[in-house]
Formats: sequence, structure tokens, C-alpha cells
Amino acid sequence: MRPVTLFTGQWADLTLEDLCKKAADWGYDGLELACWGDHLDVAKASSSVKYAKSRNEMLADYGLKCYAISHHLAGQLVCDPNDDARSDMFAPEECHGDPEKKRRYAIKTMKQTARAARNMGVKVVNGFTGSPIWHMIYSFPPVSDKMVDDGFKRFAKLWNPILDEFDKCKVKFALEVHPTEIAFDIVTARRALEAVNNRKAFGFNFDPSHLHWQMVDPVRFLQAFPNKIYHVHMKDAAITLDGETGILSSHLNFGTPGRGWDFRSLGRGGVDFEEIIRTLNIIGYKGPLSVEWEDAAMDREHGAEEACDFVKAIDFTGSDRVFDEAFDQ
Repeated sequence: MRPVTLFTGQWADLTLEDLCKKAADWGYDGLELACWGDHLDVAKASSSVKYAKSRNEMLADYGLKCYAISHHLAGQLVCDPNDDARSDMFAPEECHGDPEKKRRYAIKTMKQTARAARNMGVKVVNGFTGSPIWHMIYSFPPVSDKMVDDGFKRFAKLWNPILDEFDKCKVKFALEVHPTEIAFDIVTARRALEAVNNRKAFGFNFDPSHLHWQMVDPVRFLQAFPNKIYHVHMKDAAITLDGETGILSSHLNFGTPGRGWDFRSLGRGGVDFEEIIRTLNIIGYKGPLSVEWEDAAMDREHGAEEACDFVKAIDFTGSDRVFDEAFDQ
């Protein structure tokens, strides 16, 4: 059975030790550490093996392990235009208001994240890439093919030097395919792989929730990229179209009645996790199943415990034979 972990990004208001206590009580096998809050300081972890080991030791005190770390916030700044205040919170104060300072910080810290993972003995870093062309998703004002092509070229130009550092550290980067990123569905995921020449350091953190609400089949994604699934998030979503609002959510925040879709606690949305588990078995994925818990209408502690139970109940080991082959023995 695959280990069941909890992504700590939605719990960064808690200290790591407080969350370790809770996660152990809920039944988790490990934590996917977010590189913000006090959970993991990548600058320290990249330069201090002692600090990096201290994170693992704290988890071990509660019977937990770390299989991946995640730096979504800094990754977003690498390719985004960074020209408004929304992303200031993702960078140090001295970078606020300066798009290129934010970008330089992001590139530096993503390289540090590779070294931090190496020092922790972790083989995968999850995160975002940002996108220089997401704001062009609707082709008006008109968007030329060249503009889109140039966007993928810029992604490769900015990320290849970062991925070089991942190669040096023998760590893989797993993009969480997600709206606002360079890859957000199967077609754009193929283009992103092509842009970086399908290099080994770059693959995907599979999160079915972001595909489901776009009406992309998550199982088809796994089938399309069987060798590039470096990590798996377990997260659910529900499409709640009512004829009044659309899939673009009408500028309504999560949890607001009338949104066209929303995240749900595991098993309470529309994602077909049964087929996902079967397909993960077919492609040979043996890594963690990491709960990224988000549901604006549910108490998070109730939801996190419920989600752990759900994943453990739905996961199963694949078979090495057809069920009636035993009769031929």
C-alpha cells in the first residue's frame, strides 16, 4: 500500500510540531512539507544538513516521514508577469512592487529548494511554474500563435537553469498541473514537456481536482504521461453549474453559493478515485498519495481525518495475476 501523507500548505498557520501531533493522531504516514510558515526554511535546509535532518527527526518523533517537499509560491513567480500586488506575499518585502526582483528571488529559492530536498533525502519537489501567457487564455484582444509559442519558450528559458540544479542534486521537479500554470490540461502538459525537451528532471504532480472542474478526464492524464507522474495529490472537486454562473466562477470566492465549481473534501465531490487508483496501479506508481485538503464548507480537522480514512480505504495493491489463473496451477 502507498503511504498516505498530508500536504502542509493549508496548515501553515500551525507550527510543524503541532501539525505533526495532529497528523499522527489522524492516521497519516507522513507530511508533504510546504516551504513556508515554519514547516521548512529552504535557505537554511539548502546550506545546513543539520537543519534539514532536524525536519525529518521531528516527523520521526511522531512516526511520520517526508516523501516530498513543495514550493508552489516561489515557483509561481518564476514565469508570471508579477506586475500586480497579488504576488508580493510570495516574496520577501524588499522585492514587493518589483516584478524582476520577485523573479530573481524565485529562481534563486527554487534552486535552493533542490539542494534542500537533497539534504533531506527527498527525491521530489512539487510546485508551480507560473505562466507568462495565462492572462491570454481567452483570445481577445487577439492572441497570435507566436505569442503562445513565445510563452512556452520563455518558460523553458527560465526553468532550464533551475532544472539544471535539480539534475545536479538528483532531485525531480513535479509541476502541479493547474490553471494559471504553463500546463493546465493534457494538451498544454505535452507542450510544456516538449519545451524542455522532455528532460528527466521535469514531470508532474498529478492533482485530479484541477482537471475535473475543467472537464478534463484525470485518468486520461495518467494514461498520457505514465512515466512523468512523480507525485500524486488526492483532492476532490465538484462542478456546481446551475444555469446562472459558469465554469469561470463569476469572481465568486471559494465556498460562495452560486460558484460554478468548488473543492470538496475527499469522496464528497465528483472525482472518480476508484479509476485513478486502478490506473496508478497499471502505470506502476508506488509513491505517496498526498492529501491536499480544501473544502470551504467543512471544518478542516474533521476533513483531514476523514480524508486520511478515505484514501486508506480506497487504495489497494495491484494484482500480479488474473483471478482464475490459480486453477491452472
